[in-house]
Amino acid sequence: IAGLIRQRKVPKVVVSSVVPAKNSAVSKAAKERAEVLWLDWKLNLGVGIDYPKPQSIGADRLANAAAVAELYGFPAIVVDFGTAVTFDIVSERGTYVGGVIAPGLEAMTSFLYRRTALLPRISLKEPRQAVGKSTIEAMLSGAVFGYRGLVKEILARINAEQFPRKKVCVIATGGYAGLIAGGLPEIEVIRPHLTLEGLRIVANLND
Repeated sequence: IAGLIRQRKVPKVVVSSVVPAKNSAVSKAAKERAEVLWLDWKLNLGVGIDYPKPQSIGADRLANAAAVAELYGFPAIVVDFGTAVTFDIVSERGTYVGGVIAPGLEAMTSFLYRRTALLPRISLKEPRQAVGKSTIEAMLSGAVFGYRGLVKEILARINAEQFPRKKVCVIATGGYAGLIAGGLPEIEVIRPHLTLEGLRIVANLND
């Protein structure tokens, strides 16, 4: 990090961290040559916060809320396919109101590999069909089609609770957004780097 900052002459670094053990190392590497802005709920995010303990909201989720509000308006739902899959909601009033956290796709498939003697580690891709003709095909079907079912059900419940009379824009981001969201008509936009765009937006709002 320090080398990149030095090479590019970066004046400000915006950090979204959900790994507290790494924070001091990141801060040390960056602050010698750049201003460091840690993303949290106290900053100007471009959205309000309606949440009992806002300090417990992951910085990545706040970045997503800031990005979706700036780029797509509100109300909106962001589905972030990372280590966990998160669903975050920005209300019609432009307020972050909470969301849903579920195990990530890779975490689920890795768990099967680690906890069962005969199931292999698989590379995730689109299954050819629902009924697998091999162990790997069966695992792919369960992972991809099953995961789409999880996302579809959670989105249906969010919409029923929060937006029963309104069609809401749903944006997907994260590493597996293309694979999973590509097969879901409920998701209108795939924006793989939405979280990073959110960091830029928050940096500009707090300049």
